[in-house]
Amino acid sequence: MKIAEVRDIRTPDLHSELDRLRRHLFDLRAQAVTEKLENPQQLKRAKKDIARVLTVLGERGEENIEDKQHHLEAVSLKKRSG
Repeated sequence: MKIAEVRDIRTPDLHSELDRLRRHLFDLRAQAVTEKLENPQQLKRAKKDIARVLTVLGERGEENIEDKQHHLEAVSLKKRSG
C-alpha cells in the first residue's frame, strides 16, 4: 500500500484498516512461528503498512489512536456476540 493510497482513505476507515493490518500481522507472526510462512517479506510489508497508517493519522491530528482502537475493538466484539 502506497502512502498516497493511505491518504485517500477517510479517517474512520483508516482506524478500521489499522485494526485489519494489526490482525494480519498477528496472523503472519503465528505462521512464522509454525514455519508455514511462505514469504518472510510479508512481515516487513505489514509493519510498514501499519506505520504508514499511523503516520497519516498523526498528520491528521488524531490523538489517542490506541484508545480509539481499543474502543472500536470493543464495539466490534459487542456486535458479534449480541
